[in-house]
Amino acid sequence: MKLWQKDTEVNKEIERFTVGKDREMDLFLAPFDVLGSLAHTAMLADIGLLEKSEKEILHKELKNIYKEITSGNFTIEDGIEDVHSQVELLLTKRLGDVGKKIHSGRSRNDQVLVDLKLFTRHAIKETVEEAKSLFDLLIQLSEQYKDHSLPGYTHFQLAMPSSFGLWFGAYAESLVDDMHMLQAAYKISNKNPLGSAAGYGSSFPLKRQQTTDLLGFEALNFNVVYAQMGRGKTERNVSSALASLAGTIGKLAMDVTLYMNQNFGFITFPNELTTGSSIMPHKKNPDVFELIRAKSNKLQALPNEIAMITANLPSGYHRDLQLIKESFVPAFGEITDCIALTKFMLSNIQIKKDILKDDKYKYLFSVDVVNDLVNTGTPFRDAYKQVGTSIDNGTFKPLHDIQHTHEGSIGNLMNKEITGLMDNVLRGFEFSKVDEAVKKLLA
Repeated sequence: MKLWQKDTEVNKEIERFTVGKDREMDLFLAPFDVLGSLAHTAMLADIGLLEKSEKEILHKELKNIYKEITSGNFTIEDGIEDVHSQVELLLTKRLGDVGKKIHSGRSRNDQVLVDLKLFTRHAIKETVEEAKSLFDLLIQLSEQYKDHSLPGYTHFQLAMPSSFGLWFGAYAESLVDDMHMLQAAYKISNKNPLGSAAGYGSSFPLKRQQTTDLLGFEALNFNVVYAQMGRGKTERNVSSALASLAGTIGKLAMDVTLYMNQNFGFITFPNELTTGSSIMPHKKNPDVFELIRAKSNKLQALPNEIAMITANLPSGYHRDLQLIKESFVPAFGEITDCIALTKFMLSNIQIKKDILKDDKYKYLFSVDVVNDLVNTGTPFRDAYKQVGTSIDNGTFKPLHDIQHTHEGSIGNLMNKEITGLMDNVLRGFEFSKVDEAVKKLLA
């Protein structure tokens, strides 16, 4: 079944090529397609294109289909082009001709647009919740290990003293900025394209604000041409936010992989969380973090992939946009999986104590020795030269009792303030408004 097909049978090879992975990807969109149809048919009844009794039986059956989808009992049958066709086919089989009425005032173009918007804002919510859970763990670990020292590096050279408290806390604050990016992406996704039809509106007196309210969207995509132009642009902007989050996770994975190396030896994990070698019995490989790093790099490439698909497209719908789903839709599962595994692994991290007592790290304290001389009245440039000379001639003596007290330093992590930043950005999502709208629609 194809919503667009008339009397001509499409060549099988053309069908295979043009349908692509739509059936597979559309299973992710299925519950949201039903939500869109619930809102659309409610509006159709209000403008007189459906009888009240027709709306009621359609809504009852749409809710049954929604339950089938959420319980895993929904498939897109062979020969059915997409989720929109499958839902309409089920309604027509079960209800007769009334099932054929649900497409009035719609195009597959705005159907897939609304499905993607609803899917995306739901997936962003799940991603934010997973990221918040990791954030909480990082703050906990930062406080737990705030007194455990760690070498700091610049240019891969020993630089200054750091701490595990600073290290964990840095990634926690990075997640705050990632949430800002996701919030912007969420706001872009939380606008209603339904009613734009094929991109040029409809001669039916559609009530687009009504479907906006029913689906819990923050606002309309007002201009129907822009609603269609938003296809691809929305995915690119959302994927940029996911790439920012992936960048944080990937950098953390790289640090962990490095710090597990025997030449560093700062951290380790239980044997059952690492892998071994087929010939080297001493190996504890950080395979989980290497895969997280690779998956994060792949996610960071996604915005460019989408940009390359959409870069030379004029306004209006083009089939090129279909290909975006194949990379975009699974990206949320990839990022949440990476976050969950990062959280699981860090929950079992083992920290080495007294790292900086090793004599090879003594030059980490050179800046603190310089600053100590400055505090006794020596001009900074003279103190710098004096300490440099002591390093060159082998007479340098480190100052292990360091006092870093300013905001965000070893002795003043500001984790309470960082947590406040996260709480503030999370309030800005206002997920509860969407949840209430969807709950009411399904009631």
